[in-house]
Amino acid sequence: MLLVVLMLFLSGGTGTAHAADQQLNPEVDKVFSDFQKPGSPGCALGVFRNGHVIYAKGYGLASVELNAPISPQTIFDIGSTSKQFTAASILLLEQQGKLSLSDDIRKYIPELPDYSKESGRAITILNLLNHTSGLRDYIALLQLAGVNIDSVTTDEDALALVVRQKRLNFTPGSQWSYSNTNFFLLSVIVKRVGGVSLKEFASQNIFQPLHMTHTTFRDDHTMLLPNRALAYDPAGKGGYKLDVSYYEQLGDGAVHTSVEDLAKWDENFYSGQVGGKVFVAELQQPGKLNNGKILDYAKGLFIQDHRGLHTVRHGGAWGGYRAELLRFPDQHFSVACLCNVANANPEQRADRVADIYLAGLMKPQAESRSDAALTAAQMTVLSGMYRNPDGDVAKISATNGKLEWQIFGSSFALRPLSPTEFVPIGFPADAKLTFKSNGADELMEVSGDPMVAATYKRVTQFTPSVAELGLYAGDYKSDELGVVYRLRVVHGKLGLAGISDKLGIPRTGVPLPSTLEPTITDEFEIPDEGVMVHFVRDPQNSVSGFDLRTGRAHGIDFSRTTQMTARSAQ
Repeated sequence: MLLVVLMLFLSGGTGTAHAADQQLNPEVDKVFSDFQKPGSPGCALGVFRNGHVIYAKGYGLASVELNAPISPQTIFDIGSTSKQFTAASILLLEQQGKLSLSDDIRKYIPELPDYSKESGRAITILNLLNHTSGLRDYIALLQLAGVNIDSVTTDEDALALVVRQKRLNFTPGSQWSYSNTNFFLLSVIVKRVGGVSLKEFASQNIFQPLHMTHTTFRDDHTMLLPNRALAYDPAGKGGYKLDVSYYEQLGDGAVHTSVEDLAKWDENFYSGQVGGKVFVAELQQPGKLNNGKILDYAKGLFIQDHRGLHTVRHGGAWGGYRAELLRFPDQHFSVACLCNVANANPEQRADRVADIYLAGLMKPQAESRSDAALTAAQMTVLSGMYRNPDGDVAKISATNGKLEWQIFGSSFALRPLSPTEFVPIGFPADAKLTFKSNGADELMEVSGDPMVAATYKRVTQFTPSVAELGLYAGDYKSDELGVVYRLRVVHGKLGLAGISDKLGIPRTGVPLPSTLEPTITDEFEIPDEGVMVHFVRDPQNSVSGFDLRTGRAHGIDFSRTTQMTARSAQ
């Protein structure tokens, strides 16, 4: 069997693979064995050690329609893995003396509201780089505004929505919360300070100097890229459906590249060819909060450990594309895994590949605990609705003799480690559920990934009558989103029956009709969208509006418009 092994020196030379590395190749291939069935999308893999590409291979199809295979030269949208290139561009502008990371971002984007009047703190460029700004996520805002994910959107569209936001999720620097708005605004700053678009700046200052000839920020949805993989979502009966994006704004994503080109960028973290060693160190410097707490996030990079080894990494997910670039700096070893199907989980695959090559240096894997057996009574005790302080709701239910966790519009089977400890199967982040009681409350603690970690308290679900639901029906407008939501009671359920802009033109970004499920009094959830709706009342106890939140956009105000409600009822 011919093994596809690329030994490219980043200077352009070639070398030979060590025999020990070659012997591991079949074991690595097993990590991607599920993509070797006919008609399947898949992944490209690159393994880098000491400045060499010691293994590179494609698994599956770049185009299901054309039966075109993935290769190490295949181009993928790497989603949020792009953020490190945006951060690098900002640091290069800092080197050039054109900005400072401590600058108030309104120095460059003066049309943004002055949030410091309320919070007492200005948002700095460093806040954007470290995800500590408190700015609402613009992608969530676009979806809440009814903009279809398949629509074409531009810098102008995104910025117009961002500058309408009147409030932050939190005081700048007080918390860490991942928001794509941060890196989108960095792209705007690059353009206004550097005089060229982020695409051009990165090309001139990063991609060309490193000879990354097949890498670009894709800012035009009609742009043709040779060897580009299309992206897919799994569909019924083993099939697939196309899932590519037409968003044109940059910064938070949009880099298209190959594993071969990523090897050249990865090596820059050792050579400092672009930016120098100080630049490389600054890019990887963990952020910190106002209270001095050190974050595990630097500038477009997560700083973490894997089985006792220091790692620098970042994943990406956009449309059906998935990506992971994982580096072990102390071992001068990295894994790039770029995929074109939404359920690929390249983070887990990159970890498994690293485990194969670095097994002798890693701590032993924790022994897998055998599944515990739960009785029907034990499952009944845990079943119910749980709510965290932010208003996020999760449900535990028993289905076909197994517990299931419903959260953020998705369901995950739970593997029991004990009668009170569970691991969600197929959850896209590291998570563990632990149930406990503090005497007064029944609690569900979600631990693991900081993006999902929280303590949930069990609550009694609100069960309004049809007449009570009618009190919430009406039309509600949001100046921040520029839309009107129409809520109606249909078949005994309160539902989102339509979204329109202020001129009444329908928008279809949220699948309609969407049912609002009651959680606690005056609070509802749109489960399929992970959206929480909290109704507010006036002094006469009449429903006067609601505030809406998702995980990355909090406190969006909607006010009731009785005039529009009367007209819409005709």
